Amino acid sequence: MTAGAACAKPSPEQNWLPILERATQEVFEIMLGCQVKPAEPAAPKPKGGFTAIVGLAGALCGVVTLCCAPQTAGQIAKGMLGDTADSEREVVDALGEMCNMIAGNFKNKLAGTDERCVLSVPSVVSGGEYSLHSMADGHSVELVLLFENAPVAVCLQLKR
Repeated sequence: MTAGAACAKPSPEQNWLPILERATQEVFEIMLGCQVKPAEPAAPKPKGGFTAIVGLAGALCGVVTLCCAPQTAGQIAKGMLGDTADSEREVVDALGEMCNMIAGNFKNKLAGTDERCVLSVPSVVSGGEYSLHSMADGHSVELVLLFENAPVAVCLQLKR
């Protein structure tokens, strides 16, 4: 892919949600050996805590985010690294890797996008009070899944 490769314009007809949901479910199954299921529509979304971010560039431009409460992030880290995973650094690394794998699995499910789209290095924001604003002001889908009965939000934001 060249540096000047243009972003493909996401089609409003494209239904990204089932692809993102399947990609997320597969990553949780492979990495943590567990099933995640969609939360009820009225279920609260996780607030604060940790948000992992992975950028998409090339055939798709935007971001994938994974957000959860601190306790949930700790459970994810322990599922990946074992019971000794208790430092914030290990939690941040595990959550960033989960987001990276979800973004990679998502893009690999799109015909012709795999080789024409690259992912950024994951970044993770933590704390109780923050708002995340993406410059990928375009098409956005979000799903909330339950991991060990705790909400985990996954969002795909694509630039127009």
